[in-house]
Amino acid sequence: MERFFNTAGPLNVAEHYALDPLSRWDLPEVLRLIDQKKYFLVHAPRQTGKTTCLQALRDEINRQGHMKCLYVSMEGAQAARQNIAGAMQGILYHLGQEACEQLQDPYMEQNWERLLAKAGPLHALNALLNFWCNNSSKPIVLLMDEIDALVGNTLISILRQLRLGYPKRSQHFPQSIVLCGMRHLRDYRMELGEEGKQVLSEASPFNINSESLRLGDFSQDDVKVLYAQHTRQTGQQFEDGVVERVFELTQGQPWLVNALAYDICFRDKAGRDRSKTIMLQEIDMAKEKLIQRRETHLDQLMAKLKQERVRRVIEPMLLGIEQPMSPQDVEYVQDLGLIHCELNGEMRIANPIYHEIIPRQLSHKHQLGMQRKQAHYVTATGQLDMKKLLQTFQQFFRENADSWLEGFQYKETGPHLILQAFLQRIVNGGGTIHREYALGRRRTDLLVTWKGANPTQAHQDQQKIVLELKLVRQKEAVDTKTREGLQQTAQYMDGCGATEGHLLMFDRRKNKSWDERIWVKQEQSSHDKQITVWGL
Repeated sequence: MERFFNTAGPLNVAEHYALDPLSRWDLPEVLRLIDQKKYFLVHAPRQTGKTTCLQALRDEINRQGHMKCLYVSMEGAQAARQNIAGAMQGILYHLGQEACEQLQDPYMEQNWERLLAKAGPLHALNALLNFWCNNSSKPIVLLMDEIDALVGNTLISILRQLRLGYPKRSQHFPQSIVLCGMRHLRDYRMELGEEGKQVLSEASPFNINSESLRLGDFSQDDVKVLYAQHTRQTGQQFEDGVVERVFELTQGQPWLVNALAYDICFRDKAGRDRSKTIMLQEIDMAKEKLIQRRETHLDQLMAKLKQERVRRVIEPMLLGIEQPMSPQDVEYVQDLGLIHCELNGEMRIANPIYHEIIPRQLSHKHQLGMQRKQAHYVTATGQLDMKKLLQTFQQFFRENADSWLEGFQYKETGPHLILQAFLQRIVNGGGTIHREYALGRRRTDLLVTWKGANPTQAHQDQQKIVLELKLVRQKEAVDTKTREGLQQTAQYMDGCGATEGHLLMFDRRKNKSWDERIWVKQEQSSHDKQITVWGL
């Protein structure tokens, strides 16, 4: 069977195109920490290769032969939640099973039930590891994956039992323990109470942690090496610029890099013809398919948007406004892989695909509730009539805004999301919407590129329309914001070569009636651009 691009589970180099997992991190540093008998953490966002790297580390340590290394996942105990006894039984059983399979060592499998009955769930893990190490001829390294799948008192119990054994390493307890999860250790949350309220523990139950290593994304060279494996195996070529475009869209996020290539080379029937060169334009088509299919990786990641601490970081970015943020919230959202923080403190969405999908995800259910037909807004020549579309949206917004905004968790950016849902419903299949938003911009820019009835027409002949979105709040001067918005709209039109521009002023002042909010007028910017300004 030919190898393919992996998008589910750990890598198998016999089945998947793969980078050397041990090259993805500083292996000498990891081995140094293990030799120094350190307990430490490895963390990275979902589906970035953590499990693959841990299993490769296990194999390397066991190959070297002077220590025994066991990999075990805590994921199976997640369903136990606060049930310490249930979680402990599952964890000990799994430890015994994996030691038999990976190391041909039956000790834990033969003794865990006896030790659980004797020590109880609050001490059984400590006791089992203690006696296992006592009966081992070599020091033991334990790799515990998905540690943050555990919550509350179950997590606290596991960490405290490991800490209790720390002074006895390496003769009577594992020489080194590596915990692996999505988040930095200091952000582990303890769920307390029936309502699931989340609070930080007063003191770290694992204050023996010496390092917290983050597994990085692919570099552009990594993407090139990965795609070259497909070319060597099949002979199928990638057009010049494909690797660069994939890296631009994904910023090296491993799942996205693999998913784009899998879609083009394996899922798409035409792409299975290995004599066919993969063209640059197909990358953007594959990106759109990923978003529309709401693949599991994207769906799981976007589900995090519902969390309040994620909203506190993402919503200001959608609006382009600067406001104080909790460092803990920012670090948490970064650990999820949703944002990237530069060394100078500047924040941005982690990659253009997430940048695109976040507002679409937040407005998805509203988009489904809009029964608008594209043909109503397309002229006889195949052009998109944006003025007619926005006139319809004005009336739609007037009739529905109050009730629809009430259902938004992201209430501040709700008007922007309703507009984007409205546009997406119309533009789908005939064009694209490019979104520009970031902290400090104080607005959201949309570029609608319309290819109309002839999708193959030259890029320069496609219709480009700029929409600038601004919120007007209490005590803000509309005239000042309008002048600012006209200048920004004109600059964006210049930058992307658009010939049509619209400035949308969402008036959120509570003392204004709808008759006062709804208006339209033509304005000329200082750049001599004709711009239509819409009151909403």
